[in-house]
Order: sequence, then C-alpha cells, then structure tokens
Amino acid sequence: MTEAIPLPHSRADQRILILGGGLAGLSLALQLRQRFAELDIVVLERRSHPVPVAAHKVGESTVEIGAHYFANVLGLKPHLEAAQLKKFGFRFFFNDGRKDIDAVTELGASTFLPTPTYQLDRGIFENELGRLALERGIRFADSAMVKTVQLADAAQPDSLHQVRYSHEGAEHELQARWLVDASGRAGLLKRKLGLAEANDHHANAVWFRMAGKVDVDDWSGDSNWLTRCDPPKRWLSTNHLCGDGYWTWLIPLASGSHSVGIVCDADTHPIEGMNTFDKAMDWFAVHQPQLHAELDSRRDQLQDFAFFKNFSYGCKQVWDGHGRWALTGEAGLFLDPFYSPGSDFIAISNTFITEMVAQDIAGQPVAMYAEIYQSVYFSLYRNMLPMYTGQYAIFGNAEVMPIKVLWDYTYYWGVMCQLYFQNKWVDISAMGRLKKTLEAVEQLNVAMQAFLRAWDTGGRTPDVTRMLDQATMPWFAELNRSLTDTLDNAQFKERLRLNLAQLDALALQIVTHAHTTQPGLDDSAVRASLSNTAMEGDAEQGHLLFPQMQERAAQMA
Repeated sequence: MTEAIPLPHSRADQRILILGGGLAGLSLALQLRQRFAELDIVVLERRSHPVPVAAHKVGESTVEIGAHYFANVLGLKPHLEAAQLKKFGFRFFFNDGRKDIDAVTELGASTFLPTPTYQLDRGIFENELGRLALERGIRFADSAMVKTVQLADAAQPDSLHQVRYSHEGAEHELQARWLVDASGRAGLLKRKLGLAEANDHHANAVWFRMAGKVDVDDWSGDSNWLTRCDPPKRWLSTNHLCGDGYWTWLIPLASGSHSVGIVCDADTHPIEGMNTFDKAMDWFAVHQPQLHAELDSRRDQLQDFAFFKNFSYGCKQVWDGHGRWALTGEAGLFLDPFYSPGSDFIAISNTFITEMVAQDIAGQPVAMYAEIYQSVYFSLYRNMLPMYTGQYAIFGNAEVMPIKVLWDYTYYWGVMCQLYFQNKWVDISAMGRLKKTLEAVEQLNVAMQAFLRAWDTGGRTPDVTRMLDQATMPWFAELNRSLTDTLDNAQFKERLRLNLAQLDALALQIVTHAHTTQPGLDDSAVRASLSNTAMEGDAEQGHLLFPQMQERAAQMA
C-alpha cells in the first residue's frame, strides 16, 4: 500500500502532517477527516502496509474509553464486532507458583458487563485503519522514512513545518501548518526538543505471540469451576496471572494467535532473567507452572519475542499552540499496560489535538486552548500514575489486590470515563469548574493507594478457593452500564456528585474492612481526603464490597 505524495503546493497552509501511521496516527487522521472534509491530511509511516496480523506491538486490550473512541467516535463498531474479539473483561488469578488455578482466588465477572470492550489484533486493526484512510482521501505513505524535521517559527504565524523523507527510492519534502508526532517510542519530536521525562515507576516487560489459543479453562477438570462463567469462555478475558511484583497477561487475538506477556517490578524480577524466550520459560516454570506446561509443548508455535526496560515515562510538553505541533500516543507519555490505558490516552490526546486544529481553522488563537488541554492531560496522567507506582508488591496479595482493583475501577468508571463519555475533557468552562473537585479526588486516590500499600506490608491472610464475582454487585454493573447514558449539564453534575459520594463511601468501607485484620493501620490520610459526601455509617452498609469479603470480615472479627 503506497500513496505518491507530491512536493509542496498551495495547500501546505491547510495541511496537517502526521509522522507515524500506527494506532495513534491513523486514528487521529480519521478523526480529523471526520471533522474537516477539506483538510489536507498526510500520514508518513515507516513500516510497509499491509502489516502482518498478530503484529509485533503491544496495546491489544482496550478498556472503556479507548473502546468507545474506536467504536463510536470513529464509527468503527462494525469492524470491531465483525473482525475483532469482544473482551470478557479483566480476570485475575492469584496463582504464583501454583499448579491448581481452580483452587485460588479468581477475580472477574461471571458474565459480560454492559459496556463493551474489545481485544484488538493490531495487525488486522491497523490494516483496516490504513484502508479507511486512503478511502477517505487521507494521503497515507507507508515505507516512508523521515530524514529531517524543521519546525515552523512560532513567532511567524505563516511559517510552515518542513519534513524531508525518503519514499520509494526518492527524497521528498513536505510543508505543513500542523505537525503531529505519532511515531511511538521513536519519539521524533520528543528527542529533537529534549522533552523526555522520567517518572518514579520502574518496571519492565517481555511479551510474545503464540500460534493458537491459550485457554486457562483447559487447566482444570473441575466442572463447578468451569461453569462459573456464562459464557464459559475465560479465554476471551484479558487474563492476569498474578504474584508478588509481577503479572502475566494472556490476550486472545482474532487471527487465532495468543499474546503472552510478563510485566514486573524492575528490582523484584530483573529483566535479565526473562529477556529471551528460553529465560522467560524458565521463569514461568517457577512462577506460572501451568502456563509453562502448556507453552513448553508448543515452543515451535512462537511467533515473536520482545522486551522493554523502564517502559513508563512522562513528557515535559505534548503540544504547542503557538508552534502548531503535537505529540500523541507513545510519542508523548506512557503509564503501564496494567488496566490497558494506552488506547485511552490516544483517544483523549487525539481529541484535544482535533479541537486545537478546529480552533486554528476558525481563526481563533490556539495557545490558550493548548495550555489548558495540556494541563488537563497531565492531570489525567498524574491521577493514574499512583495506581502503578510502588504498587507491584501488592499484586500477589489475594486479599488486598482485589480491593485495589475494585477501587481503581470505581475511580476510572465513576470519574475518568464520565468526563470522556460526556465530552467534558474539551469543555474548558466545565473543566475550570471541576478543577478543585478533580484535585480533591486525586488526593483521595493517592491516599488510598498509599493505604493499600501499608495494608499489604502489614501481613497477609491465607488464600482460599473462591471467585470474587464483579457481576454480582448491582452497583458495580450499573456504574459500567451508566457510561453510555446521554446527560445534560444538570444530569452530569448530579451523576458526578453521586459517583464521588460512592467513592467516599467505598473508601470508608475499605479502611473499615482492613481494620478487621489490622486494627492499627493508619487511615488518617484517607479520611482527611474525603469530600464529606459520605458519612461514617456508610462503611457499615455492606452494599459496596464483595459479599464474599464481607463474610470473611465477619468471620475474622
């Protein structure tokens, strides 16, 4: 797939040039085309198209914001329903070193929750995005290598960016009013402008694809365990096999392959012990023997292998309204594959960029919007980073980790998703009104993450055979369902108020539950961060936490 791109012509001042034709770049191009029929959109992609299925990339599991963006904002639901896999939610097993996955704590839903998410075969998906780009008049050049980038002079309103690149054996130059870096970890503009910024989350990852399905249901012959789920298809979940300092992912792909990964704290599980397939298999033999047994007989089905050291990073700046440039996707920042936030950040970043381009086309000054949107975007990053930083030690704790997951979901669905689904992130006046509220809930989240760490270090209770079924909690399923509601301003205000009250009540329940086994835990930071929407009695209602946890708490008390 190639598209000949002419040398600069009179449309250069109406052109947006996107460096990178992967998930972030192509989805941005489609979003821009959807909004601006006459805009000249050019995408330069280093790799050749069509890309292979089971492509050598991460980002296969979507959660609600990213899934909504692809399905409904970009209108790709027919493709997702027909050519990808509907995801059976997140599922967790606390089975480090065990050979009996059916005899440990399982956390997940027994049936599909209302708001759909998807498992993406990135090769199939990006090939479809590329096809649609060409169909919709986007000039998409694959096998194009960027040579030099000269940014426009921000002091000169009519100055244009200039990019030289090679394509089909020839050198080309393009000028553009807007330049977007979607080059992933290559970070073309980030490197050029010195914008790289480290964070305190030190973790590594290895991953690979195997031909054929990896089905955890095949690891048990217990009929009661096998029929816990309806449909009985745990393989459609993003399965997390958890232990101290790590989690292993199992993600099915529509091509028939299965993605397998290890994500781990850099100190607890050094990357040097798993940075080849043979080393990873040796590691599985110790920590995930059932997975090892299955993969060991299928070594000839290995399709690829890769690893990343210190995959998490920030960025000093992600866009410039004066200079009319932007970073999106992994070219900007990246948190962690746990909870699969990559597509979420693509959705939000691309939406901000589209709004900035809209302001520019309308002749409005962009700098103010860019500054506010960047502040909101970085706030989202700061809000989510504490979910990962220093938290990997908890991952093997079958008592604390399920409650952390419950808290994190409630925070994500109740606050972050509501802002996106109701299109509030780009509403400057709304975000201004919500600034103090969001700062307060960020403080509560930070306090809760610290409390969870302290609870874990205080000692553990023995694991038991059980399923913590998220689908049995009506309030939890309703929180998921409510994401697709269409709300007016008054309804949104009330929805957010109720969700924040629910977070307060849940926080009180968590600390009360923790005190049943560790009475001396310091919960002062959590209580000081409450918004006073929940009263002390809410901690005793018992309608928020898993029923199984309430029963165990009563027994231990």
